[in-house]
Amino acid sequence: MEIGKRKLSSALALIFLALISASIATSEVPFMVVHKKASLSSIKSGAQRVSVTVDIYNQGSSSAYDVNVADDGWDSNLFEIVSGNTSKSWEKLDVGQVLSHSFELQTKTKGLFYGSPAVVTFRVPSKGVLQAYSTPILPLDVLAESIPEKKLEWAKRLVGRFGPQVSVISIVVTFVYLIATPSKGSKKKR
Repeated sequence: MEIGKRKLSSALALIFLALISASIATSEVPFMVVHKKASLSSIKSGAQRVSVTVDIYNQGSSSAYDVNVADDGWDSNLFEIVSGNTSKSWEKLDVGQVLSHSFELQTKTKGLFYGSPAVVTFRVPSKGVLQAYSTPILPLDVLAESIPEKKLEWAKRLVGRFGPQVSVISIVVTFVYLIATPSKGSKKKR
């Protein structure tokens, strides 16, 4: 009786593994990697632009069809679309291909903004519509008070011009100091 149960459980395990391997072998699906980038640039005093790019990579084993990206997390009370759209569609994304979508916004108010991920929907013939989400963006400090670059420009030039010499002189002075200063443990008795 015990041997019969073992054979039955072994047979069920083999059938289960066969079904799983068959489903894995036939499940060729796209694997979307979606990367969202946003950067701020000043255009004039009191205004900034946000450049947004969404890159979609198909790292899967089959093509995706009816690919749509929507990045609707930009509040119209805080941002105004300057160029492009927050959504775009493509007919197909083949294996190993990359699609890129960019748009530009102008800021309306000052403050810290946390963006939501972009949403990508795509269709696979055997499975229907699937979704992928982009990587999050770092918080944007819109119209933040920052140190003017002109004030730091002279420091950058000095470091760039004299940095290597200062480093070499510091190393030589430290070496001479270590050689010239007697250590406390090496006093000779007379």
